Amino acid sequence: MFPFGPPRRTRRLLNRSANRTTRHVTRSIEAAAEASAKAVTRSTEQAIRETRKATARSVKRTVRHAEKAVEAALAPSGPGAVRRPSGRFVTVDGLPVHVLLRGRGRPVVLVHGNGTMAEDFAISGLIDRLAARYRVIAIDRPGFGYTARPRHRLWTAQAQAVLLHRVLEQLDIERPLIVGHSWGTIVALALAADGRRALRGLVLLSGSYFPGHRTDAALIAPLAVPGLGDAVRAMVPARMSAALTEQSFRSVFWPQAVPARFKARFPVAIAAAATQARAVSEDAASMNSAVTGLQRRYAGLTLPVSILAGEADAIVKTGEQSVRLHTTIPGSTLRLLPCLGHMIHYGARLKVERAIDDLMKLG
Repeated sequence: MFPFGPPRRTRRLLNRSANRTTRHVTRSIEAAAEASAKAVTRSTEQAIRETRKATARSVKRTVRHAEKAVEAALAPSGPGAVRRPSGRFVTVDGLPVHVLLRGRGRPVVLVHGNGTMAEDFAISGLIDRLAARYRVIAIDRPGFGYTARPRHRLWTAQAQAVLLHRVLEQLDIERPLIVGHSWGTIVALALAADGRRALRGLVLLSGSYFPGHRTDAALIAPLAVPGLGDAVRAMVPARMSAALTEQSFRSVFWPQAVPARFKARFPVAIAAAATQARAVSEDAASMNSAVTGLQRRYAGLTLPVSILAGEADAIVKTGEQSVRLHTTIPGSTLRLLPCLGHMIHYGARLKVERAIDDLMKLG
């Protein structure tokens, strides 16, 4: 249509106009990109602030739940009512850990199993018996008894062993003998395998030491899933939770009956509270992974180890666990107790004491 090009002046004007347009578009793009980057940064910072706030609220809720459970258990009457604990609190990294201290002499540390608390050793009579000749330290593990379980940490067996080490450090405890029951044996073994603290020896009661299938753990492990477990626990009425807790006691004591003193003194209100129920499910879910990481270190343990288990234990398969551990740890001793179940510190308390005394005699 136009056989001739535009004049030179017109071309210069067009070029300048195009250059201005290009620079304007470039600046617009750069400004938009900068604004977008700032918006993303602000959004990220806001998300971080919200996450921190949510974590803080979660920790506060955990502490409040523990406090409510404690208040319920300290009620002057009703099922599960108990006296105010006579222990003390040792604070580690902001977490008050409840500790029972009795007696004088060489230290014996008691680490309870899943679903119980330090008070369990007092009810069995083991604390008073041992306190006549030793200094006894029994702790409430995180989430059990009067110790909270903050959600911002993963409470693996190793993490609990480090917490126990820090508590003993603050109490100036040197070369303790560690007595673990059930899940507490995993914490005891983790502390020994870590090697950061000199130990006199280990007495292991009714423990699970190798990966395997446990029906009780499989049933409650799904409740460890964040959100899902909280929702399920929130829907369970307090009375039903207490009834389920009492039913579990019959299983762990079988084939013996639940002792009358346990029924009278054990604080069911605390054991059935949401905080402890969450701790139970989390420990059950992490048990296999905990022992999987530990089992290759058993053969390297050089300290004295005494293993005790009930032959009629309905919770742990004694042959697959205690007998196998005995063949794995060089120099360990094994005592199988006929006709006894999981709670051998009740049914065979004197034999447990004898195992402790025997290791103490070794120096």
